[in-house]
Amino acid sequence: MDFSLTDEQQQIFTMARDFAVEKMAPNAARWEEEKALPRDVLAELADLGMAAICVRDDYGSGLSRLDAALIFEALSYGDPSVSAFLSIHNMVAWLVDSYGTEEQRASWLPKLVSMQAVGSYCLTEPGSGSDAAALRTTAKADSDDYVLDGTKSFISGAGFSDLYVVIARTGGTGPKGISAILVENGTPGMSFGAPEKKMGWIAQPTAEVRFEACRVPRCSLLGEEGRGFTYAMAGLDGGRLNIAACALGAAQACLDKSVAYMKDRTAFGKSLTEFQALQFRLADMETELQAARIFLRQAAWKLDTRAPDATKHCAMAKRFVTDASFEVANMALQLHGGYGYLADYGIEKIVRDLRVHQILEGTNEIMRVITARALLAEHS
Repeated sequence: MDFSLTDEQQQIFTMARDFAVEKMAPNAARWEEEKALPRDVLAELADLGMAAICVRDDYGSGLSRLDAALIFEALSYGDPSVSAFLSIHNMVAWLVDSYGTEEQRASWLPKLVSMQAVGSYCLTEPGSGSDAAALRTTAKADSDDYVLDGTKSFISGAGFSDLYVVIARTGGTGPKGISAILVENGTPGMSFGAPEKKMGWIAQPTAEVRFEACRVPRCSLLGEEGRGFTYAMAGLDGGRLNIAACALGAAQACLDKSVAYMKDRTAFGKSLTEFQALQFRLADMETELQAARIFLRQAAWKLDTRAPDATKHCAMAKRFVTDASFEVANMALQLHGGYGYLADYGIEKIVRDLRVHQILEGTNEIMRVITARALLAEHS
């Protein structure tokens, strides 16, 4: 079993980490203060091939899920908020690439790949978060159109993005009545709620996306009618890996900050690095992140090879990695003492940003449900 990265993968990781350190980390606090995603930086990331990582190489980068995990881990070392938004955009590009017609691919992928168009994903609703199959937004067929009515909540990029993959009900109750519809910003009947006031991810605009007699042509259907829930869940397998990778990279930044701080700080006439209790904290943080990294990369390999238990491993990795990463970030804040609580050191922002990684793309409680069901099915 070979755990080493290929030369190409190491180059990809290094390129993304260098970009994070030079272009993202120095500006992360400003982006949060301005509550604005940096379109210029997103465009630069697109120039590096990071706006359509897993899109086939006739339009995109044609990279693997493991490559994507490496990229998002590296980028989040600079800023998890912007990196996580890029992950969502990549999910939209992958959905269009995987399930779109050749006309849809030709129409949207060049713009998504270049970040000329930014994508958002609309699944969650005010009354159906974890129970996504219970969604109530409808897309009713009317002659050559679909007419959308309903509300999507907690949508990253609401009002900022140009293309929205909307998971809506075109048929009866349950998952088989759900389809995926492409809706372009500016379509009559589509509107956005007020920006949500959040604990973290403040640089990202988050709001409701509302549809009221929103009419789109039937050619806006992504894939087959009634298959939208399947597409959504497939997208979430990769999305969970990316979100976990974003948590991991930011937690690694916290650990590195903690080591540097302890080397510089003294107490009772000694460097903090000389206190065994604090050494043990660092050792635990390093161990948790290394375990998380191996678990994440194994899950990405499972998804790349289409292993039958890939979904279970994606769920397990998302749960384990985001929990471990948050705990490491929180411990880093503790090791910094009062300074960790100050914005100047960058730790408190990461703690706030990473808390939502345990909630989105399916809460970690839902990840346990997915894991337990798969485990029980294996033993039935």
